[in-house]
Amino acid sequence: MEYVYAALLLHKQKKEINEANITNVIKASGAEVKEAQVKALVAALADVNIDEAIKSAPVAVAAAPAASAASGKEEKPKEVETPSAKTEEQAMEGLSALFG
Repeated sequence: MEYVYAALLLHKQKKEINEANITNVIKASGAEVKEAQVKALVAALADVNIDEAIKSAPVAVAAAPAASAASGKEEKPKEVETPSAKTEEQAMEGLSALFG
C-alpha cells in the first residue's frame, strides 16, 4: 500500500513517477523497499491517467451517511484532528529535501 501512496504523493507534487522517486519516498517513510514491487508499480502506472482514475474511484465516505440514513440511525460525523501548522511545515521541509 505504501507504494501506491508514494505514487500518489509524487503525482500530487507533479513529480515524475519513476523507480528512483518511488524508492526515495518509500525509504523516507522508513519502510523497506522491495525493488520488484517498485518496478511492477511503475510499469503498471505507465499508461494510467491518475487524475482520471481518482475521479472515477468510488467514494466510500459518501456511502456511509446514506447507509446510516437507510438503517434509521442518525450518527454524528466524527471530528478529524488536523495536525498543527508546525508539524505540517516540518513534513513539507522533509519532503522538499527528497525532491530538491
